Amino acid sequence: MQRILITGVNGQLGSELKDLFELESEFEVSYLSRGELPLENTEKIKAVLNEYHPEIIIHAAAYTAVDKAETEEEVADRINHLASREIAEYCVENDCRLISISTDYVFDGNSTSPLNEEAEVDPINVYGKTKLLGEVAIQRVLSEAIIIRTSWVYSIYGNNFVKTMIRLMTEREEISVISDQIGSPTYARDLAKAIIKVIKSGEWISGIYHYSNEGEISWFDFAQAIKELNGFNTKINSISTTSYPTPAKRPKFSLLDKTKIKRVYQVDVPSWKDSLKEMMDSLNN
Repeated sequence: MQRILITGVNGQLGSELKDLFELESEFEVSYLSRGELPLENTEKIKAVLNEYHPEIIIHAAAYTAVDKAETEEEVADRINHLASREIAEYCVENDCRLISISTDYVFDGNSTSPLNEEAEVDPINVYGKTKLLGEVAIQRVLSEAIIIRTSWVYSIYGNNFVKTMIRLMTEREEISVISDQIGSPTYARDLAKAIIKVIKSGEWISGIYHYSNEGEISWFDFAQAIKELNGFNTKINSISTTSYPTPAKRPKFSLLDKTKIKRVYQVDVPSWKDSLKEMMDSLNN
């Protein structure tokens, strides 16, 4: 059985991966929480990984508090950048493969067409900068790594936009949602399925891949769909990014082109609305 180790098991993607791997019999899977693998203590990372001797690491853990990162740059850098480098070094030293998860926030948001893996990167916030540094460090150390960039992740687990909207629409008669940031959501379970398909394919084609659900929407469109699928009566006001300033800037356009992962690994990419309905059905059952 192939030995797989997953970091960030309590996160959205980590939780979905755990659920799916429990249905698979051909893998021996270990899971590490942030407490068990404290990424900010980079000097301890290799020693912890050494206890498991994995053949593949799925590195799903990250510092993801986008606004908080603006004032905690050193911590975000240690977790997203330096820890990623340590994990890549471990993989080189122990003949281990690595799939690492990155983000659409490596882009500046000035594009008007879907972004492929060769698109120019230029992050506009600390979180995006530290994730990009992590990507670069991984590729420098471990050229055989697979990096998957994703966007707008949500799940039945953890805190995310979908669950926040459901809560707010339950509590309030009126809310406001940004309509001039464009991208596509990612149901973490779909991303987890894609990762498992990559592993089970038996083909290891290194490099960067993009994955999000199909479709092009704004956060406002996303909120409207959540409202319709739940039957809420809440009034949703469309507002601009300038009307809702945040400590960290967000890219205005970060729609990912999924052509490469579909072509190389024949990965199925469901539409965002179908996946949203599936997630909410799971949430309500």
